Amino acid sequence: MGVAGSPPVPPEHAALSRDLADFLIEVSIALHKHAMYPEGHPLLGPAAATVARRAELLLLDRPSLSLGVARHQLVIEGVATDPKHPVLRELANRLHRHHLGAVTLSRGVEVNELRDVLATLAVEAERTGQPLGLGPEALRRWPHVRLYPLSYERLELVDEGDTPPPAGEERASRTRSAQLWVGLARAALAAESGDAPPSSTEPAVIAKAIDERSPQSAAAYDQAIVGYLLQIAQELKSAGSADAVALRRRTARLIRSLKPATLRNLLQMGGDVAQRRQFVADAADGMAVDAVLEIVQAAAQTSQQNVSHSLIRMLSKFAAHAEAGSAEARPQADAALRQQVRSLLEGWSLADPTPAAYGTALQRMARAGPVFAVAAEPLHPTEPDRLAAMGLELDIASPLVLDAVDRMVAGGRLLHLIDGLDELLPPNAAATRMWARVATASVIRGLASVDPPDFKTIERLSPRVGLPAADPLLDGLAAAESRGGRRGFLSLLVRLGPSIGPVVTRRLDAAVPWYVTRNLLTLLDEIGEIPPGFSIAPFANHADARVRWQATKLQLKMPAERDRAVAKALGDSDDRVVRLALTGLQRDCPDALVPLVARYATERTYPTDLRTAAIRILGGVRPATARNVLLRLTSGGRRLFGRRKLAPKSPELLAALTALATGWARDGAAQRVLAQALASPDPGIRAAAAPEPQRR
Repeated sequence: MGVAGSPPVPPEHAALSRDLADFLIEVSIALHKHAMYPEGHPLLGPAAATVARRAELLLLDRPSLSLGVARHQLVIEGVATDPKHPVLRELANRLHRHHLGAVTLSRGVEVNELRDVLATLAVEAERTGQPLGLGPEALRRWPHVRLYPLSYERLELVDEGDTPPPAGEERASRTRSAQLWVGLARAALAAESGDAPPSSTEPAVIAKAIDERSPQSAAAYDQAIVGYLLQIAQELKSAGSADAVALRRRTARLIRSLKPATLRNLLQMGGDVAQRRQFVADAADGMAVDAVLEIVQAAAQTSQQNVSHSLIRMLSKFAAHAEAGSAEARPQADAALRQQVRSLLEGWSLADPTPAAYGTALQRMARAGPVFAVAAEPLHPTEPDRLAAMGLELDIASPLVLDAVDRMVAGGRLLHLIDGLDELLPPNAAATRMWARVATASVIRGLASVDPPDFKTIERLSPRVGLPAADPLLDGLAAAESRGGRRGFLSLLVRLGPSIGPVVTRRLDAAVPWYVTRNLLTLLDEIGEIPPGFSIAPFANHADARVRWQATKLQLKMPAERDRAVAKALGDSDDRVVRLALTGLQRDCPDALVPLVARYATERTYPTDLRTAAIRILGGVRPATARNVLLRLTSGGRRLFGRRKLAPKSPELLAALTALATGWARDGAAQRVLAQALASPDPGIRAAAAPEPQRR
């Protein structure tokens, strides 16, 4: 949406991650197959197995996966699906027709369990006359899948002065508005069990319930709240019925009643910047003006955008005139507010040039009734940036200046202070005091605990903090949920150097989740130095193959543990660990391990790449058993008159010929096989058997 006369801004797409989108699509496809084919059809089992595999992968790093259900879209991992996507829209519609408000899958879900869930959901509610959500006892049949009901029983959207609408489109609009509001009330007020319908749909009651939801509450319902807010904003864009007016008033009262922090959290759960921008655009078109103003400010803070105080003051004044101005001014102020919000969405990153104290005073003036009202506070605090700059220039580090430094840290202005301190060369006494104030482990902990972490500031600060920065950064690494966050913490920790090794190994001694253990082993690998006396061997026996792989990788670099680690890894059940061990033996394979390597070279049950890796190792060892294995791999039996023939061409044959040509070229038996290969009409076989200089 752009300014009048300008082309509309193309909407940005707020997309799900690929793995979540693929999972939802597989669920929709599996449901469609269960609805089409009778029980026992051969296509149903593979469909359920595919859903189970994707669910298992998604649940590796999370204990459960929750999605909220709206009429035309789902909300999963804080992002609403595109209501125009035909497959996902049909999935949302099917779940909504069953009066379901949310679905949760927990770790351990099995194929048979999912097959039963899919078969149950595939039966249309119209055929049975009893949607699943109206029979709560049927929703608790499965140990790892939970369906939450969404009941409209005893609830309706009624405001004073409303009259029953006529039949037709207005009735449909009324039903749509009522269902959206009741769905929101249900998501906010329903008990954890989902059995009892909410008893009130008053905005204040709903807002209180949303404010007071504990962090341990069902994530699916929190996402359902977001989904209904998104749909209410879309509905109010075009709805014109009396019931839509009631919905607009109730939504405005709800948003006014929410705590600012709660509104910011809901907007943050509602997707990325593009999706929040679309939500604000829809709100600007249909919601009450005071609700629009609250949403704009919350969305700007959530998206880390700067909306100047001057613009907020102007919007506040428009809102005041739109609500309480003259009859002539109200529609003009309303239209102006909405138009300014649309313009704001085109690019809302201008910094506020107004000093904070002066901006606070102007903000109060914009909202105040009396024109010449005197502010309650006789004085305004001086900006901390200016106080800190004055302290540096005058070489004064008074308590007032140090308090300004603390305010800059608390206000997210630490990077600005660091820039000023770095420019002062050589540092004076005031700069030294300021550095001592900010270069602490506690400041690093505060920067690492925000979401997303302030890596840019930590990178500038951590070299001055030194080793004490390791603990807060390791805490951040353990809590990081995204791959980018983990990579950022690992990079910062590696820059602290090998001195952090003992701090890392102390944490490895504790019982921690597998992914934390793997990250700590990765960190030891990247700093390149293992503390003396510390053994990686116990982690090579870890239950998770990813930890064993990382531990083996470290052991291969430790002469004291290398041979034992390779022998252990060659017997591992995970191919990645075995592959790592074989790679480590390419240049130096102890004679004692040749029989183990020969087993991988000869047994056809192993993957081809493992067999060829083992065959290449046999070309570089001295025991005659290695030569015998290579000769056996190249032998294809005898021809009619007793002459030996080569085995059929395969990756194993080519690897064996190359190994003979590399390590056994002077052996008589090997020479006969190589001569036969060099006479082959196949150029690949000739190239594999050629002497090493020719192959190059």
